[in-house]
Order: sequence, then structure tokens, then C-alpha cells
Amino acid sequence: MFSLQIKYLSFFFGLISVLSFFNIIYSYYLNLYLNLDTYYFSLIISFIISVLFYKIKTSEKKSSIFEKILTVFFGYFLIPLVLSIPFYFSIYNLTFLDSYFETISGFTSTGFTIFENIKHIDQSLILWRSTTQWIGGLYFLFSIILLIDIYDKSFKKTLTNYFSFNSSEVLKQAFKIFLLYSGITLIIFIILNIFSIRSFDSLNLAFTLISSGGFLPVNDLSNIIKENSQIIILSLLMLSSFFSIFFSYNLFFLKNKNINFFYEDLHLIIYFIVVLTIFFLFFSFNNDFSNNLLSVSSSISNIGFSLKTEKTNLTLIFLILVIIGGSFFSTSSGLRFIKIYSLFKYSINQILSFSKPKNVFMNKLLFTKINFDFNEINKYFLTILIFIFSLFVLSSLLSFSGIEFENSFKLSILTLMNTVNSSIYGLNEFNFSNLHYFTKYTLIFFMIIGRIELLTILLLMKKFLFKN
Repeated sequence: MFSLQIKYLSFFFGLISVLSFFNIIYSYYLNLYLNLDTYYFSLIISFIISVLFYKIKTSEKKSSIFEKILTVFFGYFLIPLVLSIPFYFSIYNLTFLDSYFETISGFTSTGFTIFENIKHIDQSLILWRSTTQWIGGLYFLFSIILLIDIYDKSFKKTLTNYFSFNSSEVLKQAFKIFLLYSGITLIIFIILNIFSIRSFDSLNLAFTLISSGGFLPVNDLSNIIKENSQIIILSLLMLSSFFSIFFSYNLFFLKNKNINFFYEDLHLIIYFIVVLTIFFLFFSFNNDFSNNLLSVSSSISNIGFSLKTEKTNLTLIFLILVIIGGSFFSTSSGLRFIKIYSLFKYSINQILSFSKPKNVFMNKLLFTKINFDFNEINKYFLTILIFIFSLFVLSSLLSFSGIEFENSFKLSILTLMNTVNSSIYGLNEFNFSNLHYFTKYTLIFFMIIGRIELLTILLLMKKFLFKN
């Protein structure tokens, strides 16, 4: 009897079959028959797996944290495998590795692509690329729920206002978040249409923005976005992956308007305003407000879009914003603002306590009235150390593969933070299709690591390597 939460994964394979069917209908509607058979393959295979996983009897006992980690990790390899079917069987003669690389890049919301010219891809496959991001963003939110005890136990108390963490209600939780996630996607799609962005581009952008992905339906964003009003609205919509998915829910649907529910969102708003203010006061050397707003919004939300074609002197600033990340329960990556802020506040209090030992400095946990949990603080420090170690390892591996050190360092940050390689990071002309197969597998592994954090892998190693 399986102890892994297989039924949790059955939901996603069922979703893949539904979206495959949608692509079939879309292909018939636009007479796009070139890759039609590929969606039949993905529909049948995903449907069979979904039914099998749902029928498998699982253990009634409560799943351990290690079983939950294995479930999430298993999903990050298996789900993209099915999602890669349309790429592999398409008319573009992609190898298995290139197909899997493209899918993993979308599923982890990274946005690296092996396609050199998007114009040569038919619309149905472009839509499928965006679909991989959308499913990946949804899967990431469910993964946070499963692994919440690893990431932040205090934040779990806030989430109990929305759903139960009882393992017997996994599918119920999944459906609840699915509706909210889909609703926000639909709203983004409608808003983009209102601002005169054609429906196909609006749909793909909606999938990208909500998931914090990096895939575009065209080669360059400037082919879609023309006017300043479009740039500004796109910049604001990017924040949908920066704030918690419950941000709008808190504002409009929560009957209990207790300020406790808004603590994280309020801090994130302040952070965004401070970043914008500092940027425009000290780092903006021209009056191109809309383009600068786009660059800032895309960096803090880990999307990475840019309208700039030339390299910028502010690459380091943008990379720092990418590393910090957004809300704990958002689709953005990064180390997470809650961790950085908590560590900063705790460190300042510790320094002040040493300099003025007679004074009492309150170590209040961020967004609550509870004191810091030192286990959580230690966990945050460990997360940063793991990130630095992962950055060193990945940079070294990429350098050994023949990529110059500066590009290796930048690419490592973007890989671990699941952010697309645009011009604001100086990597817009980087070619992934010509990379050595070992380098592609390395990037695949670290894209997944960046999404679920190396801490989860270390816990697995602890389980299997150290009995005590």
C-alpha cells in the first residue's frame, strides 16, 4: 500500500488531459493540424495515469514529511514528462532532452527556451508552452501546502483561515486553490484584452503572469506591447505573482476584516513602494518611467520581462531583487521577502542588544504578535547558506562546460531563482539549444532545486543516509 499522496498527483494529470482536449478543440477551430496528433497522445496518457493514481489505495495513516517531499519531488519529474509529449512528437524534430528541457523550464516557471525563433512555431504549441507554466505555478502552490511544515510553521496558522491541512482533504484543497488561481487568470486575460492586446497574446500572457513564468508567444515583448498604458498595466499585473494568491481574496471576500490577515500584504506593498522610490531617485538616469517600472516589477516577481534590448548597468540591482523574491504563498521564486525581512530584523535586534545590553529589544515574528521562533530563524539562515552553496556549485559546473564566468554566475542565479534570461540581466542572446547535453541536464536539476529549495533534498538525504 502506497504511503505517498498519489491522489494529489492524479488531480494534475486529470488537468493535463482537460487542457490537452482544449488544445485539440483550439487546433480544429483554427485548422492547425500539424501537431494535432500530439495532443491526443498527451490526453490519453495523462487520463490513464490520472485514473490509475486515483484508484491506487493509499495508506490511511498520516503521511510523514519525508513522504510528502517524495510526492512533490516525484511530481516535478513525472508531470513534465507527460507535458513534454507534444514537444517530442511535434513536427519540429526535438530530441527527448530538448523537449524535456523546454517543459521543465515552463513547469518551474523559469522561461529558458531551446526555440531560437518563436515565429516558426504553430499557435497550438505556443499555447501548450504557456500551459506548462500555468500548471507548474498551480503545482507549486499545492507543494507549499504539502511542505508548509518545512518552510514556515507560523505561516501555516494564517492559511488555516482558508482551508484545512488534513491529509484526507487534499483534493478539496486542490479544487479550492484551482478555482482561485483560475479566477485570477481569467481576470488578467480580460484586463489585457481591454487594453487592446489581441486575445491569443492575452491568454498566453495571463498564463505567464499568474505563474511567474517567462515564456512569451512572440520573440520579443515589444511585438505585443506598444503603448505606455499597456506597459504600465502589464507591470501592475505582474504583481499577481508577487503578492500572495489570497491578496485579492482578503480584500474582497473575507468577512472578518482583521488586520492580521493583511500583515504580509501590507509589508509587501511597503517594500514595493520603497524599491520603486529608491530606484527612481537614485538609479533611473532617464525619464522612461514605464520601461523602468516594467523592469522593476518583472524582477521582484521573478518573471524577468524587459522591453530594453541593450545591456544595462543596473544588472546587479535587478539580480538582487530577483533573489529577494515575493510573498511566501505566491508563485514567485526567490529566497522570499518574509525570510529576508525576518533575518534582517532579527539581526538588527541582536546587534542592538549587544551594543546596549541594558535595553530590551522585542523580537516579534513578522506579521504576527508572537516572538521569533528560533528554529524558524535558524532555518532561514540555513536557506541562505544553501543558496550560496548551490550558486557556487552551479556556477562552477557551468564554467567547466565552457560558459564564461560572468554569464555562468548570472545564469546560475536566474536558474535557482527561476527567472527568464532577459536583457536586463545581460543574457538575452544566450542560446540554450547549443548547450552540451550534460549542461542541459544540470540546468534541469537545478531549476527543480530552485523551485522546491535544496533544504527539502537535504532532509531526504538525512532520512536515507543518517538513521538517527
